[in-house]
Amino acid sequence: MSAETKRRYTLEEYLALERESDARLEFWNGEIFAMSGGTLSHERVMGNVYDLFRAALRGTTCAVFGSNMQIKVPSAPPYRYADGSVVCGKVQVERFNGNDLLLNPVLIYEVLSPSTEAYDRGDKFTHYKSIASLREYLLTAQHRPHVTHYVKQDDGTWSYSEINGLDGSVHLPSLGITLKLSEIYQNVDFENSSGPTTLLSETLD
Repeated sequence: MSAETKRRYTLEEYLALERESDARLEFWNGEIFAMSGGTLSHERVMGNVYDLFRAALRGTTCAVFGSNMQIKVPSAPPYRYADGSVVCGKVQVERFNGNDLLLNPVLIYEVLSPSTEAYDRGDKFTHYKSIASLREYLLTAQHRPHVTHYVKQDDGTWSYSEINGLDGSVHLPSLGITLKLSEIYQNVDFENSSGPTTLLSETLD
């Protein structure tokens, strides 16, 4: 008995499905992936980060965008969805399939879920690196106070830091602001959330 063959979609089929769907869908190599719905903790962390960016960047040339903004990713067309992104200076977009694709984010952030964490840390980040303007990538856990922060260096490599504990903070050099983990995780319920702050820094190829 032959193995079942997974359905492959054309780009045109994907675009038609997404136009009709209430869910956010991503397309890659003929497969369509539904972006998972958020838990209460996921939604609160995502909302907190968005609100913190809005408040900290008010009066600057930077603007924050939420999870519905489609981002053009050159190595993973036609676009990806992030939990949020920030642009500084003029916002550049490209019209595609009736929507605006964001072209020049300097920072992208994701709130990690069990079903997407490996993708967000691995393949998705690899594809995000093809965005020429991108300088920072911020990953926030939802089950404990933990942030992974990637920064692009002048030589094109990416350094990263891991910050743990509600008394920690993360500095975002491309935006010139600092976020406190106690504010990122405001009203988020989880166990063992008050451990000591540690910082690990490394450089990636």
